Amino acid sequence: MTTTRSTILAILLTLWLPRSSAVNLEVQLERIEQVGGEWFADISKMRVRKFNRTAFVLDGSYTLFHDIDEGFEESVRVAYSSMGNNQFNEYPMKMARKKICQVMVEEYAEFQHIWANYSNLPQLPKGTTRFCPFPKGTYWVKDLQPDAAWIPPVREAFPEAGRVVMGKVDCDKESSAASRFHISKYPTLKVIRNGQPTKREYRGARTVEAFADFIKKQLEDPIKEFFNLKDLEVLDTKKRIVVGYFDRRDMVEYNTFRRVATNLKEDCVFYAGFGDVVTAMHPPGHPIIVFRPDVAVSDANDETFTGNQNNFDELNIWVQQKCVPLVREITFENAEELTEEGLPFLILFHGPDDHQSIKDYKTIIETQLITEKQNINFLTADGKRFAHPLHHLGKSQSDLPLIAIDSFRHMYLFPSFKDMFVPGKLKQFLNDLYSGKLHREFHYGPEKSDDNTIEVMVVSNNGQDGGPRKGTTPPESTFKNLAPSNKRYTLLKDEL
Repeated sequence: MTTTRSTILAILLTLWLPRSSAVNLEVQLERIEQVGGEWFADISKMRVRKFNRTAFVLDGSYTLFHDIDEGFEESVRVAYSSMGNNQFNEYPMKMARKKICQVMVEEYAEFQHIWANYSNLPQLPKGTTRFCPFPKGTYWVKDLQPDAAWIPPVREAFPEAGRVVMGKVDCDKESSAASRFHISKYPTLKVIRNGQPTKREYRGARTVEAFADFIKKQLEDPIKEFFNLKDLEVLDTKKRIVVGYFDRRDMVEYNTFRRVATNLKEDCVFYAGFGDVVTAMHPPGHPIIVFRPDVAVSDANDETFTGNQNNFDELNIWVQQKCVPLVREITFENAEELTEEGLPFLILFHGPDDHQSIKDYKTIIETQLITEKQNINFLTADGKRFAHPLHHLGKSQSDLPLIAIDSFRHMYLFPSFKDMFVPGKLKQFLNDLYSGKLHREFHYGPEKSDDNTIEVMVVSNNGQDGGPRKGTTPPESTFKNLAPSNKRYTLLKDEL
């Protein structure tokens, strides 16, 4: 059983009093504590409370019994515990001891937007050069949950105004936005580019560094430039590639190509050449865009775009159809995304270097099962990386290649990989899933066979193959464990 722990952030704010004593205020993810100075301030009504299953907020009120004037100084230190325990490492973010009136017009003024809508703390007009003393009184804070935008690693990484804009949406209040963007779990972090959400959302660690790295990758140039046509001869034949041949970078066609590349850079690799480098490939003034398939694992051919290169929607749809194939590879990185689509998996498990089986499988799917793409996800999986599902089926790498269905309830093994080449066999395998026959036969034994049905191999609880028999139990789904759950960084709505 794996226990997941959250990072705890601790902020130690020290207020140095004129009496040569100090008041320490320690704020952690789960608590807030005052040490000393009760004659000066009372924070006993301040709380760090659980806002929902994924967030904590600062809430409550506190009272200052005296004005804070030039005689006071303040310092701030920050530490974090990556394991969620009490072993803290000090963070580079800190504020050295300085006069409180200086803090007010510098750090306070810089970060006051954080609590602007959540507190009655004073807001200083832009350009304020003096605010002293800080008046005594009672101040309240309501559901204060700062986002990552104010934390130095994020702000320093993206200093250019407007280049990266971060926002948050309360999906309970903004239900229409939640529905539009298909939000089913919290937190969901989506990237909006060119006015459209990208297909893949952020699924990394909930740390500032991981999130900053993710944004940096989103800002990387989506197009690789080549300077010699021979460079195109050594491209990775296992990747899907789109190549553009242009006269100049300032062409409208290249701008459209670039927008499409930005949207689909996770699905294809984009290359572009300009001027004299590509004159032999296209007539002057007439750019050409070509799709090059992953020929190492498919039998597809190069295709040239014949539509309007100035029309973003037209080019985007064409590239998407080419770059998002009917048969996709499942990896640990995209498994959660694929399970969220909610369709059963038909998976070819293959050896790491077995490209021919992948080609044959893709050909069968594209020629015989294309009408089933709305009902099932066609996938390939490296049998070495996904050894656990094989073990669950009572198989090992020596049994590759093999085909199985994962229905998110059970896994069903196709009798023989060679049967895939018998017309109609793989389609009947899917039909038996849809009709419930696979499930019934695993539990109650084989039903009466005819020429249109197949017998599915039963895998017993001890992993031994056997003929169809009554009272068997199919292996449970293993890929369902890669879906969003309370064991992962997201929580489904019905888990809240």
